[in-house]
Amino acid sequence: MKNTPLTERHIALGAKMAEFAGYNMPIFYTSITDEHHAVRNGVGIFDISHMGEFIVRGKEALRFLQHVTVNDVSRLKPGDVQYSCIPNRRGGIVDDLLIYRLDDVPEMTEEGIQTYMLVVNAANEKKDWRWLQRMAKNFDVQLKNISDRTGLIAVQGPKAAHMLQALTDIDLANMKYYTFKRGTFAGCQNVIISATGYTGAGGFEIYARKGDIVKIWDEVMAHGSEWGLKPAGLGARDTLRLEKGYCLYGNDINDKTSPLEAGLGWITKLNKVEDFPSKDRFLRQKEMGVKRKLVGFLVEDRRVPRHGYEIQSPQGTKIGVVTSGTHSPTLDRPIGMGYVKIKYAQPGARVVIVASGGKKLGATVTKLPFL
Repeated sequence: MKNTPLTERHIALGAKMAEFAGYNMPIFYTSITDEHHAVRNGVGIFDISHMGEFIVRGKEALRFLQHVTVNDVSRLKPGDVQYSCIPNRRGGIVDDLLIYRLDDVPEMTEEGIQTYMLVVNAANEKKDWRWLQRMAKNFDVQLKNISDRTGLIAVQGPKAAHMLQALTDIDLANMKYYTFKRGTFAGCQNVIISATGYTGAGGFEIYARKGDIVKIWDEVMAHGSEWGLKPAGLGARDTLRLEKGYCLYGNDINDKTSPLEAGLGWITKLNKVEDFPSKDRFLRQKEMGVKRKLVGFLVEDRRVPRHGYEIQSPQGTKIGVVTSGTHSPTLDRPIGMGYVKIKYAQPGARVVIVASGGKKLGATVTKLPFL
């Protein structure tokens, strides 16, 4: 099991540690609910150094990324970030990811050279790397895996910009959503600060050299004490993303789910000129309609729906499966997401969740996000 550069910090803070994606990660420090509320209403800090980072560089970097991802990478200007996914050849998803356009860096501005950074899920790092290497064979492009040398933290919540401003000369308050700046942060050089995150609470993600990320964590923690900053673990990260209806790879999306089924049609640019794996399948799905859809639902019981629970119609017919579920700290009730037959995908539809032991939980399909 791997450690991040911050593992000793988590242990010193008394975190409940557990294996996640091959890493020893903090699940919570005080409680998931406490950390969730801190991020949603104030500010919290996450260690996400387990994520994977790849550099894609070359004269055909753009053409390559247009071929291996579903979104339109040509829309990115230097300093922009894009959410996308990598499709496989069977109509499923290899991974979802962020794409950073880095050409604004002076040492990377050779004429005709484009440079991007891909940020991928920790559990998929090796799989994604092999996939991209195979796909790159016919392109004038170079790939570099910088995951082991990169540290990453997320400082999330409505107070994040004001709290962090004293640690950098980058204007955080006016940074647009899904953009980034490179500069000095907490005395460390060449740090990327991006207005991104997977909590729906606003805030930033901070990329730095592995050797600098401990100093950055310590500086943020020390400065954040007067702001009520709390360290938050993967437990709160999951409840926060689920309240906003964000997909988690391995639960809500995988190599058998279509982005159109998963509600990711907005990132699947079927009108771009470049071909990409499964584009024809997705075009047919758009024309004919999908047979199932990822939906959110509110549970009328106090019991939490779990991944893999069967979803039934009110008449007892199987119509789908739960992919994610939790007790929402903000709503103070169980919520979940899952795939159901398209007939039952409309908000207001009544469904039944079959929990362990056969207990049946009434639920109502609702629009995403939950809040």
